[in-house]
Amino acid sequence: MNKVCADAGAAIAGIRNDMTLMLGGFGLCGIPENCIAALSKSSVTGLTCISNNAGVDDFGLGLLLKNRQIRKMVASYVGENAEFERQMLSGELEVDLIPQGSLAERCRAGGAGIPAFFTPAGYGTEIAEGKEVRHFNGKPHILESALTADFAIVKAWKGDTLGNLVYKGTARNFNPVMAMAGKITIAEVEELVEPGELDPNYIHTPGVFVQRIFQGPKFEKRIEQRTVREK
Repeated sequence: MNKVCADAGAAIAGIRNDMTLMLGGFGLCGIPENCIAALSKSSVTGLTCISNNAGVDDFGLGLLLKNRQIRKMVASYVGENAEFERQMLSGELEVDLIPQGSLAERCRAGGAGIPAFFTPAGYGTEIAEGKEVRHFNGKPHILESALTADFAIVKAWKGDTLGNLVYKGTARNFNPVMAMAGKITIAEVEELVEPGELDPNYIHTPGVFVQRIFQGPKFEKRIEQRTVREK
């Protein structure tokens, strides 16, 4: 099976209206920016996007929000995206805000085939409304369901043509768990190598979870909120 795609446009083939997408990364770190840019140039709409946050107004998922391509955001943080905030407060965008640890675990559970789990996070808040509550060791926990997606789109530092992936630094926060939870997983990498060039001891996502892979032509690696020390 040849998993290598020529570019982002070829990699996102088959993504249609009203599908659910998982998009890896943390803030602007480790996001699949080439695939997102390709989606922003497509006509696909009605998407449900599962991501840590929605980027900024002119980069990352902010591009899809600006184009009104996203119907629902499942995220843990509104972030620095003014358009995300505006659409949420105006009711134009359906938003499901989830505690960050719960979001990561719901993705991990989806990839592991675990349908649901109990967590104390969110108990006593709006997060718990309508959810089953059980007590463990005298502490209340709420039932959270697993998350899966039609497509998971992730970004890795290195990958080989068989789909084995190595992430770097903060990019490991959501990319590995999302890579396991998509029916089809697309990986864009900074460096694409031949099988055997990656040390098997350092592979974070085995190629069995990845169906499509390509080397991105460029990565901006923006800083979401730049701060500097006074001299």
